[in-house]
Amino acid sequence: MNRLIAIFFIEILNSYIHGGKWKGIFLYHLIDGKKRFNEFRRLYPKITQRMLTLQLRELERNAVIHREVYKQVPPKVEYSLTEFGRTLEPVILHMKDWGEKYRDRINKIETTRKAEEEI
Repeated sequence: MNRLIAIFFIEILNSYIHGGKWKGIFLYHLIDGKKRFNEFRRLYPKITQRMLTLQLRELERNAVIHREVYKQVPPKVEYSLTEFGRTLEPVILHMKDWGEKYRDRINKIETTRKAEEEI
């Protein structure tokens, strides 16, 4: 594949799932099936409601996830991967595998970087 074309596709992928530290994590959890908004809140209590909403809306706008609203009281909303979103599954799983393989190295780099910042 031409290098410029490859770079173009990498930039497209980056715009669809990057641009927020949570997007890849949300997609990873959606591989196993539908999730409700509060399930994400319970999984990651440090994320603000606003940030969660923004990240999910952007993924929805990019047609990577589907938002299903059930007309009931209390309101129920579920998120799932679209057919297009499912095409990202191998990418997400490879990223997970890479992270697990190099976890120790990454932790060491982060620890060193933080120590240098404190100096």
